Amino acid sequence: MEAAALRNSVPPDRRVPFFGFVWAVTLVAALVCAPVLARVPADLSDLPAAFWLMAGLAVLGDARPFTPPGRRQSSAVFPSICFTFAIMLGWGLGEAIAVQAAAVVVSAWRMRHPPWRAFFNISQYALALSAAYAVTRLADGGRPGWRDVAVYALAGVAWFLVKYGSVTVAVRLRFGGRWWSTFVHGLAFESLSTGSLLLLSPVLLAAAQTSAALIPLVVVPLYAVYRMARLSAEQDQLGRLDPLTGLANRKALLAEVADHVPVHAERAARGDADRHLALLVLDLDHFKRVNDALGHAVGDRLLVQVGSRLEAAVRPGDLVARLGGDEFAILAPRLDGVDAARDLAATVVAALAEPVSLDGLPLDVAGSMGVALYPDHGEDFATLLRHADVAMYDAKHRGDTLAVYSPESDHNSPERLSLLADLRKALESPDGDQIAMYYQPQIAIETGEVVGVEALLRWRHPVRGMVDPEELIRVAEQSAVMRLLTRRVVDDVVEQIAKWSAAGLHLRAALNVSVRDLHTGEIADQIADRLARYGLSPERLQLEITEGALMADPRRVLATIARLDQIGVAIALDDFGTGYSSMQHLRRLPLAEVKVDRSFVLGMATDTDDAAIVRSVIELAGALGLRVVAEGVEDERTWRLLHAAGCHVAQGWFYARPMPANELVDWLGRYRAVRPVVSP
Repeated sequence: MEAAALRNSVPPDRRVPFFGFVWAVTLVAALVCAPVLARVPADLSDLPAAFWLMAGLAVLGDARPFTPPGRRQSSAVFPSICFTFAIMLGWGLGEAIAVQAAAVVVSAWRMRHPPWRAFFNISQYALALSAAYAVTRLADGGRPGWRDVAVYALAGVAWFLVKYGSVTVAVRLRFGGRWWSTFVHGLAFESLSTGSLLLLSPVLLAAAQTSAALIPLVVVPLYAVYRMARLSAEQDQLGRLDPLTGLANRKALLAEVADHVPVHAERAARGDADRHLALLVLDLDHFKRVNDALGHAVGDRLLVQVGSRLEAAVRPGDLVARLGGDEFAILAPRLDGVDAARDLAATVVAALAEPVSLDGLPLDVAGSMGVALYPDHGEDFATLLRHADVAMYDAKHRGDTLAVYSPESDHNSPERLSLLADLRKALESPDGDQIAMYYQPQIAIETGEVVGVEALLRWRHPVRGMVDPEELIRVAEQSAVMRLLTRRVVDDVVEQIAKWSAAGLHLRAALNVSVRDLHTGEIADQIADRLARYGLSPERLQLEITEGALMADPRRVLATIARLDQIGVAIALDDFGTGYSSMQHLRRLPLAEVKVDRSFVLGMATDTDDAAIVRSVIELAGALGLRVVAEGVEDERTWRLLHAAGCHVAQGWFYARPMPANELVDWLGRYRAVRPVVSP
């Protein structure tokens, strides 16, 4: 991790501390080394040939250092380290510093470093050699032994700590981040290459003391060090690349986020929150169809093309990674908030708009993107990635190209997971008093007779109070708790029908079932068992399904519905008119009833379009021999309009709100059927 890693551009708010540290190190090095250099003899002719040979190899080696592939010049292996450390051990500190300074000047000229960088590097080496030299004073000065080996090892550690400790401070002042993580970041590579060079120095000195002719042989172990460094770099690089696309992989993305998060955290602490860190996750739509139709080889080529387009679309400094399969991620460390993230996403979408041509076949590429920003949507990689993933699936669910993370869309947020755990406890509790069924009457418009009820689930949480039914279903439907909930609802409703029958009250009860229930098919067996247990006619129970459930997996859902129809349980199509294949469903399904969605019924008294839609649904269902139920009837005018349109049954607050079973019995005792009076 050479000081060359420090770029020329330094942010204005960091220039004073950064350059202050650089010149402070240079000044300290000058004060420490000036007396040492003064003791270097003016006449160097007395120095042996071995010294001059090592000095020449040090300068020549740094003129063209070993730079492993895939790394910056900052990760180059500088052979001068080995030679100057050996010179320090054999001839003294001043001579070593002088040779190291010459080598740094040559390497700085070759790499076109600015003068301040060369001074800083010379100062670092001088202080590191001084620290190592101080440790070598612990040696006994006699014939080398095991104690000297330990001392030389400690001297190498001292050299390493001073050299790379100063680089760590400089990088921290320049880029920000945590001190320790900055130091450890390149420790594996640096300790292998630099440590090997330092430990090779005593061997080199021993060879030089035997004969100067042996010194060139050190090129072989130096080359071995280079090969080790190269292999280490290649393994590290391969471990951070996706083998198919050549993009960064999940590991590299994690490391990049870990590097940027401390910097953004420090900026936020200073009140400088103009720049945000954004993580964008992209999932290709219908990629499986390409694999199935054209083969995985074509799918792989398509992924490579998509990766290339993403890299061309992002800004300099942004990182594109492949997370796996057809999922990609973009890390944008310098964005001005959500709007800038949306602009970047729009650029990416535009880059994917043009079909990809493979073997003359144009393939359309589209995807859904989710965005999560630091620190608003998470303060670590795992949280940011999960939230970006949640936003991506939210966009896919809405049929949109982009969504920014919103807690409301997170079905697995800590709050919802806690709510799910509480729901499981409530369902498994012997008391079971938190979960209750409410019933809303359904009235025949023509006669005013109560022809049935809809069973509606209610949960009174001990802390949160009454939980919104829609949130309750969203939480449960994503987990195995939905199975427990469905069993509880079916058991309670069938048992309640049996109680009403025993009391002489003959009502049909309708209950809603989820997509998960229809996929498993277990609900048909459960209903058949419960009806047989209580000796109830299947006509007393009706199931309501939505068009969304049908669209999720039509084959499996239709198989479950067919089994329910064979049992004799009536099927109603709920929220009719809000789906995409209503006409097809009316033709294919064994339906007994359709329910007009409340969004149309609520507005039909004031909106002519809503009224026209409701009338059309009633006419269509009537032509097919289906009963029509209107939800959301809240006033007399709507009631009269439905009667005029020929609607069969109405349900809503105009008649009664949902109520517990015992209150329903009392309400029925007070209810008097009122037939609508049609104005002439």
